[in-house]
Amino acid sequence: MASAHAADAAKGSAGIDPSLYNADLAPIKQKGRTWRAYNIFTLWASDVHSLGNYTFAMGLFALGLGAWQIMAAILFGAALLFVLLNLAGFMGVRTGVPFPVMSRISFGIRGAQIPALIRGGVAIVWFGIQTYLAAGVGSVLVIAVFPGAATLTDYQLLGLDALGWLCFTVLWALQVLIAYYGMEVIRRYEAFAGPIILIAFVLLALWVLIDSGLHITFTPPDALTGAAMWAQIFGGGALWVAIYATFVLNFCDFTRSAVSKRAVVKGNLWGIPLNMAFFATIVIILTGGRLSIDGQVVTTAEDVVTHIPNTALLVLMCLGLLTLTVAVNLIANFVAPSYALTNLAPKKLNFRRAALLSGIIGFVILPWNLYNSPIVITYFLGGLGTVLGPVFGIVMADYWLVRRQRINVPELYTTKPDGDYYYRAGVNPRAIVAMVPAAAIALVFAFTPGLHAIGQFSWFIAAAIGAIVYYFVADRSRPFTDVNGEPIAVAVKH
Repeated sequence: MASAHAADAAKGSAGIDPSLYNADLAPIKQKGRTWRAYNIFTLWASDVHSLGNYTFAMGLFALGLGAWQIMAAILFGAALLFVLLNLAGFMGVRTGVPFPVMSRISFGIRGAQIPALIRGGVAIVWFGIQTYLAAGVGSVLVIAVFPGAATLTDYQLLGLDALGWLCFTVLWALQVLIAYYGMEVIRRYEAFAGPIILIAFVLLALWVLIDSGLHITFTPPDALTGAAMWAQIFGGGALWVAIYATFVLNFCDFTRSAVSKRAVVKGNLWGIPLNMAFFATIVIILTGGRLSIDGQVVTTAEDVVTHIPNTALLVLMCLGLLTLTVAVNLIANFVAPSYALTNLAPKKLNFRRAALLSGIIGFVILPWNLYNSPIVITYFLGGLGTVLGPVFGIVMADYWLVRRQRINVPELYTTKPDGDYYYRAGVNPRAIVAMVPAAAIALVFAFTPGLHAIGQFSWFIAAAIGAIVYYFVADRSRPFTDVNGEPIAVAVKH
């Protein structure tokens, strides 16, 4: 949350409109920042090792990529992410504002609702789905400790069995409780969870190594070669970046609390290329080890966990996976909608209330039914994720190329018609002009079967088109200066 000092400073600025401002949306001053390199690293230690990421990476093995090819695909994506996340992260360090407010720079004080609500909507649905998937792990844990609880799976209600409802509700309540107490408590949870998650996957890898007699099969049954192999490597790397496309977009929600750019770079270095190399190593051991043990090509981490014969180790791994899912949901699927809803109604919603509302929506949508619908997962969530590509391109082009980091932060909170970010009735039509065709082209590439090879790069295509179009249509008629006429305008003093 924003510090009291930041809130008082912002309130003291002339023209601040309460429909655009509250303490949680205000820029965080330097003295109120607590995120260091370790906190950035633990954020990635949680998010990189999510169950969804393991499913994706293990799927590369099933698609015909061997050990070194999987490592190459992941590291290719990691290198791109390292650059993109630093560019996005520096924006938060410099301005101290969350993503919905940052979007006002390019889309206008009212137009910013478009990217913020799309990002928040995607996150809410994924919060519910991830909680449902974790509830499955919780069910395995409960039955392992209390075998009699298996009878609860015989009773169904609205598409989920009674044990699933119990585990889902407990996990949901835990996450809402943590998020309700704000970004500082989330930071502390991530700092606690990060090492636990890494240790859990090391233990799982060691068990597979021992069970396989230290024999790892590095080549899948139907290994790709030649051009097909390289296409899958680069396509896999591109999709690895696309997985984080939404997170890249609102990374400033976290780096606005970072103590310095150096902390962001250092945390990203340990958290992205190095941590992702470790992740790829674990994937290789789990997939190649299971193939050596019983000839099965596993596609999820849960497949490996359910084969653990030792109850104590099974319980520890389940607890580790539950700790992981809570950590991932908090940073990837709770923060974004909380800020988006706060931005929608600052006078009525703060971060706490918005977090509670996000959680309630994520519950009532009955996410297990959505997860079982290919249309929802592929077209709705996938489509919205693709649309966010041009948003990223527009925001990056505007901040780095058009404005060259010259941001008048106090003007982000004013509705004055002559304000820097008022544009036309609070909406920048030039940003919309750049976003719509870029999103349309990306959707065609992503969902046309004959363009599958290109579709893997749809996020990059969308981001590039959005950035290029916006760069050429952007309004440069106004000087980019602060309220004092200085050439570089930043509300946060270092």
